[in-house]
Amino acid sequence: MLSLAISLLWLLIYAICFAGVVWLVLYGIREFIAPIPAQVEKGIWFIVLLLVVIAMLTVLSGGMNVPKPFFSVR
Repeated sequence: MLSLAISLLWLLIYAICFAGVVWLVLYGIREFIAPIPAQVEKGIWFIVLLLVVIAMLTVLSGGMNVPKPFFSVR
């Protein structure tokens, strides 16, 4: 049970980092290349959310162990 909780916390950290990278890419495209239509941006965020939900459900079902870079629980 503790391992599952730690895996979910690491998944949350990874999801926040992933969302930050996506936001930076979108910001860079908007500022330096061309404006992004609102529907496209919403679609991108929907895909990001869908990927995070799929990863969370996979961890909850026991199918994936999220790598923990600093320590491991035995």
